[in-house]
Amino acid sequence: MLHLVKLSVGSGSVEGLRAYVDWRASQIGGGAAPARHVHTTRMVPKRREELLDGGSIYWVIKGQIQARQRLIDIDPFTDVDGVTRCHLVMEPQLIATQWQPKRPFQGWRYLKPEDAPHDLKEGEDSLSADMRGELAALGLL
Repeated sequence: MLHLVKLSVGSGSVEGLRAYVDWRASQIGGGAAPARHVHTTRMVPKRREELLDGGSIYWVIKGQIQARQRLIDIDPFTDVDGVTRCHLVMEPQLIATQWQPKRPFQGWRYLKPEDAPHDLKEGEDSLSADMRGELAALGLL
């Protein structure tokens, strides 16, 4: 098993990313909840089998890994301009994780399972998103 880590550009919080995923689902599914969420990327992961063996995309929001989505397929394709691209297909469910600092980078990176943050259980995190953000900015999370 292997994971990907990717910046969530434009999301200011897990709630913002969740709203975007829900919006995309409503646009694609016509109101019905689809069983997948697709993100298009330029580079195609070479370690497909490892990623699809239970891997997830871990989303970096404001310098912290904060959430993940389980990968269900990796679909390379060529766009209308002849450029090779890739659909990273995920379950639409967003799972909050413990926060873990991550410096900015471009594209995506592989993430070993032992380096991935743990999922937050329901009610486990009693801090508000604003408080977590302030503590993270101070280097306390």
